[in-house]
Amino acid sequence: MGMHWVNEEQTIQARHGMKETIAALVNKTIADLVEQGGLPPGSRSDFGVSLPTNKQFGDFTTNAAMILASAAKRPPREVAQIIQAALQAHSDTFERVEIAGPGFINLFIHPRRWVGVLGEIRERKEAYGNGTFGAGKKVQIEFVSANPTGPLHVGHGRGAAVGDTLARILEAAGFDVQREYYINDTGNQMNMLGLSVLCRYRQLFGQDVDFPENGYKGEYIRDIAQELQLRHGDALLSLPHEEALAQCRAYAGETILKGIKDDLAAFNVGFDHWFNESRLYQENRLEETLARLKAQDLIYDHEGALWFKSSSFGDEKDRVIRKQDGSLTYFAPDIAYHQDKLERGFAWIIDIWGADHHGYVARMRAALAALGAPDDCFHALLIQLVALVRSGEPVQMSTRSGEFVTLKEILDEVGKDAARYFFMMRRCDSHLVFDLELAKKKGEENPVYYIQYAHARIHSILRKAAEQGLTPDPDGADLMLLSRGDDLEMVKLLGGFPDTILGAAADLEPHRIAFYLLDLATAFHRFYNKNKVISDDYALTRARLILIDAIRQVIANGLALMGISAPETM
Repeated sequence: MGMHWVNEEQTIQARHGMKETIAALVNKTIADLVEQGGLPPGSRSDFGVSLPTNKQFGDFTTNAAMILASAAKRPPREVAQIIQAALQAHSDTFERVEIAGPGFINLFIHPRRWVGVLGEIRERKEAYGNGTFGAGKKVQIEFVSANPTGPLHVGHGRGAAVGDTLARILEAAGFDVQREYYINDTGNQMNMLGLSVLCRYRQLFGQDVDFPENGYKGEYIRDIAQELQLRHGDALLSLPHEEALAQCRAYAGETILKGIKDDLAAFNVGFDHWFNESRLYQENRLEETLARLKAQDLIYDHEGALWFKSSSFGDEKDRVIRKQDGSLTYFAPDIAYHQDKLERGFAWIIDIWGADHHGYVARMRAALAALGAPDDCFHALLIQLVALVRSGEPVQMSTRSGEFVTLKEILDEVGKDAARYFFMMRRCDSHLVFDLELAKKKGEENPVYYIQYAHARIHSILRKAAEQGLTPDPDGADLMLLSRGDDLEMVKLLGGFPDTILGAAADLEPHRIAFYLLDLATAFHRFYNKNKVISDDYALTRARLILIDAIRQVIANGLALMGISAPETM
């Protein structure tokens, strides 16, 4: 799902990571060769670089020569030799450039260039990893958007972690991001919520009332009914049914929404905008949108129902907007809502939905195309189910009584940090097994603890160094002492952080940050167990203090992208 609407000049300027910097240099070198006649016109293209499967083949590799061979009418290795000679002129960047196999060009970055990453980290601090790929484009992420008919559950928690982390990543990549929550405060579900509360309220006064078969049965409904009893006594009993129902519906909706906001705040998730579905009706937005589609001949009557010609825009069939009984489908207000998003000027509209909405993606994309949205405007991320386990045994997620495991219960048991990381441990479109006992463990088998412990461990080393009068001060330090072996491998990992952010933003894959942090923490612990940071070698000690301080900074930056704390002691 790579995004490619940022122009070439902006892209080159945006690439702060080593991988993207080298790709830009390769492309510029080939462009110069074309301009100078070393390669024929028409052989210009955009070439990426990739990580070789084996480190002996260099830091990066490119297949540019094989792609260019046809246009150049030369064997790939001959084209590779032309490019190789031009790249070798950049001796400050490349230690050596080699040709392998049918024409792969393997690039070995000069250690001095790698070590320069440490200076960038020290200079940019919390901003290290941030880029300008997004070029200030407006992006909206709508996520969670749970109906205010009950508390947030585990599935909503995963959607909240994914949405908020993605928003942070896109901001770091240079986008102007708005987080939005869509409040479904109309329709049958809200009426059923009001009726469920009213029935429980009447039961509190001994009335024998039949609870609706499809009513909300959770204990929270009784709690809300008891709150109404405390507020109003038995006053609601004497009201006409519709009036009592309206009061119960309004109070229950407000109470549940407040609880949702409190749970999200405890989860370190905030929203810039809360959009009420009722606005679409109050401001006549729904009828305006339908009239617009009708004027375009994209809506038609069939067998007493109103249909949208979604099959004309890639959907497998047309979709009903208004049913035969005159009631609207969910699709109708969703079209009007997304028309409102377009009018607010978002370049990307990202919706994060549950996996059960898989069949909804094509029709929503069709609706946006009908409304005139660009092809690459709409993106839907689907959140797969979460299975809770405890000591290897599955945890019952819900019961017939309507009770279910809430997000608040998860937070109370394992804490915000562990919950956020565990929800991000897999791609969002993969099923997730959330091990409650593992999330609470304080040991290396718990990934979030392991990452946070790396950060705290570095602080401990720096404190110990400070007691000996040693600080991570680059003045006079010989960083080329870090240009080989385990030290250089750590530097290379740090150099990949900006590329990780860019890739996560471009492909809408926030889990990449979780993976990167675990790799970095694992590499650091291994490095520390094998190498002395503070030793009798004064020069090496000074250099390694700068290295571990950079590792500390990158871990903190990565955890911040995930909304997770970076403790200095553990």
